[in-house]
Amino acid sequence: MDYSDTNCIAFEGTRCIACGPLAEVALKAKETSDAQPLARILIFNSVTSDLIEIDCRGSVADVMGRIAPATKEISLPVELPVSTPAGRGRPKLGVVAREVTLLPRHWEWLNSQPGGASVALRKLVEQAKRASSSADQIRKAQNVTYQFMSVMAGCLDGFEEASRALFAADRSRFEALLAAWPVDIREHLQRLAEAAFPANDGQDAQHA
Repeated sequence: MDYSDTNCIAFEGTRCIACGPLAEVALKAKETSDAQPLARILIFNSVTSDLIEIDCRGSVADVMGRIAPATKEISLPVELPVSTPAGRGRPKLGVVAREVTLLPRHWEWLNSQPGGASVALRKLVEQAKRASSSADQIRKAQNVTYQFMSVMAGCLDGFEEASRALFAADRSRFEALLAAWPVDIREHLQRLAEAAFPANDGQDAQHA
């Protein structure tokens, strides 16, 4: 059977029992469940922290059969664009002309930039997009980390303080609070939270 390569991580209590493709993690979860019927096993998507429910009853074939429909890759037909001969003159770059209203001093500055106002405006837009993308990545990493942390560490000492440190982008405080937590939970949280802290955080400042 063709299983998705979705990366997952499974915990039995506070102990990590497997990580890797869903099919492999599901097999380990079944093995653990068979050996410890009362074990609390949770499987997470390693990237999104979404919980993945696996029914471990029956044989290995039963378990694989149940997860196959949800994880099998589906190939969809793709229509390729029809190529057209290139025409003469400047290539079409998808440039759209629209009215922009600015103060005189803004136009004066834009017109003084290399390439003129249009080039300067495009550069400014790209810079803003990159800055926004970085903020979005940090926010996404914070939410993914908190989602896993709330399930696996919600009852641990320092959870509320660690949550505040995470969303405040205080790496040193966050890691200090995690230090006393179970090692497998702590290490996975540190991996998830790596993108939640700006690159120029306090640790970088110490090396400056």
